[in-house]
Amino acid sequence: MQALNRNNAQVTQQRPTKVVQFGEGNFLRGFVDWIIDILNEKTDFNGGVEIVQPLDKGIYQLLNKQDGLYHLVLEGIQDGNTVQDTRLITCVNHSLSPYAHYEEYLKLGENPDLEFIISNTTEAGIAFEPDDVNFDTTPGSFPGKLTALLYRRFTHFAGAKDKALTIIPCELIEKNGENLRTTVLQFAQHWNLPAEFVSWIENDTIFCNTLVDRIVPGFPKDTIKEIQQELGFEDNLVVKAEPFHLWVIEAPESVAKAFPTEQADLQVKFVDDLTPYRTRKVRILNGAHTALVPVAYLQGLRTVREAVEDEKAGTFIKEAIFEEIIPTLDLSAEELNQFANDVIERFQNPFIRHELQSIALNSVSKYKVRVLPSVLEYQYRKGQLPQRLLHSLAALILFYKGEYNGEPTPVNDTPEVLDFFQAAWQRNSAAETVQVVLSNQEFWGTDLTQVEGLEALVNQELEALQQQEQLKTV
Repeated sequence: MQALNRNNAQVTQQRPTKVVQFGEGNFLRGFVDWIIDILNEKTDFNGGVEIVQPLDKGIYQLLNKQDGLYHLVLEGIQDGNTVQDTRLITCVNHSLSPYAHYEEYLKLGENPDLEFIISNTTEAGIAFEPDDVNFDTTPGSFPGKLTALLYRRFTHFAGAKDKALTIIPCELIEKNGENLRTTVLQFAQHWNLPAEFVSWIENDTIFCNTLVDRIVPGFPKDTIKEIQQELGFEDNLVVKAEPFHLWVIEAPESVAKAFPTEQADLQVKFVDDLTPYRTRKVRILNGAHTALVPVAYLQGLRTVREAVEDEKAGTFIKEAIFEEIIPTLDLSAEELNQFANDVIERFQNPFIRHELQSIALNSVSKYKVRVLPSVLEYQYRKGQLPQRLLHSLAALILFYKGEYNGEPTPVNDTPEVLDFFQAAWQRNSAAETVQVVLSNQEFWGTDLTQVEGLEALVNQELEALQQQEQLKTV
């Protein structure tokens, strides 16, 4: 079997580096680099990627050993059809560690072709670190490294406005671009950098807020030998991902022109405000996950796919999405219905085993953020309560009892939450348990017993679930 490199794979073209990418992990390689690869194929983008390893330990040497090449395997369901597609990603030119090669890293800022910086350094990555006292040596934080790179570029090009960059972070935090910009400015102040540099960052450098969505399971360790045999290459950086992808970017029109994804038929949306898209994702995708878990688990189902394909649980979650969640959202019906149908297909992906118990972590706080807003908005708009979403709340309360039908339920939450539910279920009746749970303002941010009819409906749904439990044990 051949080693994977540009010579053996007969990939000779080296594109100018237009993108510096902080992060060599599965997500960026299975999402961003795949998008850039398609841009190179279908448009005149013609851009290469330099990957910067943001931590001291990583895989930059392995990437360089393979000349930046690796295969992406897409597996899932799309438009009702099973998709299995493999693509050799060729857009990565090189990778480096700023810890091992700091000056080489800073010289990336001197590249006249550079236009974009893209990152995914985990949710904790965008944070100010006062221990980064200067940039004489490699800063420990990602924003510190970024500030040092931007300052090198600023000084090298004498503050030229047309050499300012577009920064597109993919970290999963709200307003990631604005947060990163604020942190860079903190470092500029911390390091006493000149006012002209601060102005260049504030007025000329574009920081984009983004929303990313693709499930990337990553390296297929269980089947890698078979995949390598099929590829004919010893690729030790194979990435698996689902076919679905969505990237929403808040940016001016100039960025959309420079990054022409629309010409490549990619699901990348440049918008003035991504808030409705974030709300759509949280309410439909994440909200459906959270609403489904306790209902399906109490029915004896154990995976998302099982649940969606089960007649009873599948009908429940589809009706919850289309009849109770979508009516609370403000995007067009076409966009909402398409996204919801995509979500159902993603839940049915036969190549990903998504355990319900893995989604059950911290279900109370998840219900508050992902489902409760739909409940309250539905009541506001419709003048009535959403029965299915409150059936889910009743199931969640019963799930947190810790056992159902003689078997333990995989409750996984903070000690404070677990202790609260243990005490709540010691009350004299299920109705008292419901009352004390719904009135816990630390859980919900409000006293849900004050929402007209909500407590009565949750009691009704909980009673029905307990009756089903009794019938099963007879």
